[in-house]
Amino acid sequence: MSALALVAPLAACGGGSDTAEGDGKTLRLWHYEQEDGALSNAWDAAIAEFKKTHPDVKVVFERKTFEQIQQNAGMILNSDKAPDVMEYNKGNATTGLLAKQGLLTDLTATAKERGWDKKISESASVTARYDANGEMGGDKWYGVPNYGEFVLAYYNDDLFKKHNIAKPTDLQSFEAALADFKAAGITPLANAGNDHPAGHWLYLLALAKADDAWVDNYQLYKGKVDFHGPEWTYAVETYKDWLDKGYFEKKDVGLKGSDMTEQFVSQKRPIMVGGNWWFGGLTTDITDFSWSTAPYPGSKKTLGSGGNHWVIPTKAKNKKLAEDFIDITMSDRIQKILGEEGNVPLAAKPDSIENPKSRELITAFNTYQDGNGLAFYPDWPAPGYYDTWTGATQNLMNGGKPHAVLDELKAPYEKYTASRR
Repeated sequence: MSALALVAPLAACGGGSDTAEGDGKTLRLWHYEQEDGALSNAWDAAIAEFKKTHPDVKVVFERKTFEQIQQNAGMILNSDKAPDVMEYNKGNATTGLLAKQGLLTDLTATAKERGWDKKISESASVTARYDANGEMGGDKWYGVPNYGEFVLAYYNDDLFKKHNIAKPTDLQSFEAALADFKAAGITPLANAGNDHPAGHWLYLLALAKADDAWVDNYQLYKGKVDFHGPEWTYAVETYKDWLDKGYFEKKDVGLKGSDMTEQFVSQKRPIMVGGNWWFGGLTTDITDFSWSTAPYPGSKKTLGSGGNHWVIPTKAKNKKLAEDFIDITMSDRIQKILGEEGNVPLAAKPDSIENPKSRELITAFNTYQDGNGLAFYPDWPAPGYYDTWTGATQNLMNGGKPHAVLDELKAPYEKYTASRR
């Protein structure tokens, strides 16, 4: 499919011509969320609200695929077919690149005027703000996220109760719970070495010893990174220690993320530390035991960030309408819908969420958001780094020496950061 073929609407709201003129009478809106998903449902409600508050405006909504947007955004946004507002992927290679190319509207003043900068925390907005080089964490807003994502702990409450083990509240009680489950003949931690979870664990352990400057140095290139410093050393040595003690199962080295969740759902593992993206599936799949979520107790920081976000193309014809729509998606009502649907709204008050499991999830996220605790993902700093992380963590699980594993992580990172200078 040619890039320009993307402009044919897949779903339109309202009749008449779908040509958006800069007359304040048409809003062209694109996103790539799956129908009936939490985000799509919330944004359907936002479209309905927009129509109510803008009765003379026609909304032309087009549902794209993630791949369509990813592959063709630059070409589309550089044409006169650009939508007024669209969902786009956070990150240096996506939003950062288009911002650097001048294809996205600088929303800094608007974010202040509309109060979005107050509703979205500093750490959650890092991926919405870019500098002149297109690198995240800059001082100019180019995106507005509605939701967040993060890694947290999932507990099988029934197994904790059955074995008379206290739910952990800090690292000491977490390790005590691991030891107690192992003594009862149960491998405590779900894991998957052939996918992101194992690498996420390694980074999470490093974050347990990290401060804000360490995260900024690693993720935002603010300073030198010592791959054999106390943070990384603690991470690999603790990981190896937990493998040796049987808290992790070495045979999990070949598993995928879905295998890890199956370990938890089938009650083979009482603890799973993973992303909130597993939450919706667990609420459906778990029918025979009680479970709960909480921040991982061993660290004040976790993997996570603001989600993908709304952007307004430079060539959008009705930018004011686009701003009005984004403002509605940040409203209490739409944020509450996001939360009730099992997503993690950035601006909802947990007390307003009626679903107890969703409220627990959002409370956990807010703990990190309020404490500047979102530390992004380990593979973000360098292109192709995900494969490096997967391979290095598998080597650790297969008995590789901890500091040799750190050298594996160090080489491509330092090669890339040297190329930036």
